[in-house]
Amino acid sequence: MRVIGICRFSYPALGGFKRMHDTVKEREAYLYAPARMELRFRHFECLTLPSIAAQQNPDFTFLVMIGQNMPKPYLDRLHDLTAPVPQIKIIQSEPMKHRLAMQLAIKEELGEDTDLSMQFRLDDDDAVGLSFVRSLRWFEKHTRTMRKSWRHLAIDYNRGYSVTLSDRGIIAEELQAPFWACGLAVLFRPGDPLTVMNFGHHKLHFDMPTLIQPGPHMYLRAKHSDNDSHAKYQTGPMHPIDAREAAFFKSQFNVDEDQVKAVFSNPPWPVG
Repeated sequence: MRVIGICRFSYPALGGFKRMHDTVKEREAYLYAPARMELRFRHFECLTLPSIAAQQNPDFTFLVMIGQNMPKPYLDRLHDLTAPVPQIKIIQSEPMKHRLAMQLAIKEELGEDTDLSMQFRLDDDDAVGLSFVRSLRWFEKHTRTMRKSWRHLAIDYNRGYSVTLSDRGIIAEELQAPFWACGLAVLFRPGDPLTVMNFGHHKLHFDMPTLIQPGPHMYLRAKHSDNDSHAKYQTGPMHPIDAREAAFFKSQFNVDEDQVKAVFSNPPWPVG
């Protein structure tokens, strides 16, 4: 079975953002603004990248989709950050609707598509548990009898944390919410023309059988001024994590609060 994840990193899609722009040029100017890119890089470096790099089962591919016109300093920085992680492939795509672009990237990665594939999506400012890929392979093995007549199967880990990062560290709230994109995957048969990006993640249970796993904690979802989580999802009171929680975040997600403090204390990355 193939396990393939996909993430867009400041990809100038036609649609797919809460902020709309009239032209691709305007969208790129917004996406590549230095302050915004610094915010995205810092979250990617502290959340997404460490959780992907330390997966307990290394047999997977993680596609990072970017635009063709990403400024060279950012492109070089992204390559430098991801180079030590062999599972990561950076994919450059021309502007198109984001779902279509990501579908095409997944199908290209599948190639002849002769095996089952477990597919997941992840934002560039979220993290998954270190057992995520391993658990997806466990579910594939242990559901073979029950899903013989099913075209698709969704697996949803619905317990995790909402987090906000800063130079003071991490504030967090434990939560349980169904069908968020993080902690979710879909199993496809060989040759299926569809991908995980053909479905709205919050409506998967309308289209296929779904297994919901309420434990362990399997995601960290960032909340800040530049993501949809800040606008759409209202969490309860968040608190600074204590030493016990910091140790848990490190063991479960490879997210290090000392690294968060250091990265968010850095001056802005020079551009140009």
